[in-house]
Amino acid sequence: MILSRMENSRLVEAAVLARANAHAPYSNFAVGAALECEDGTVFTGCNVENLSFGLTMCAERVAIGTAVAAGQRAFRRIAVVAATDVPISPCGACRQVMAEFHPALKILSATLDGKTEEFTLDQLLPRASTGILNRP
Repeated sequence: MILSRMENSRLVEAAVLARANAHAPYSNFAVGAALECEDGTVFTGCNVENLSFGLTMCAERVAIGTAVAAGQRAFRRIAVVAATDVPISPCGACRQVMAEFHPALKILSATLDGKTEEFTLDQLLPRASTGILNRP
């Protein structure tokens, strides 16, 4: 499925709005995410830092956790937004969590000034559905 600019801009805008709620007092690196489910429902998330950085929750995982808590399991795409010069991509932990639900998830990464890149999760995390045990 090819995504239209209007659809992309709507999802990116939801991620921008979510980013405004980020709790990033240590890194000052606020990230927002907007996850679109197969039924069109959108769940947002922002990063929530912790002084113990290992406990920090990324925006993507917050959005996915919120969707799962609401009973959703089928995702179409996710937008991720940060104030960077080039679009960011999800970290390895987020990629693996995304793969749990949709190994070919579409990822739209954007900057606040409108630069965008599109990926599929398969491009960022090949063979994610087989895991480290290489199971089919």
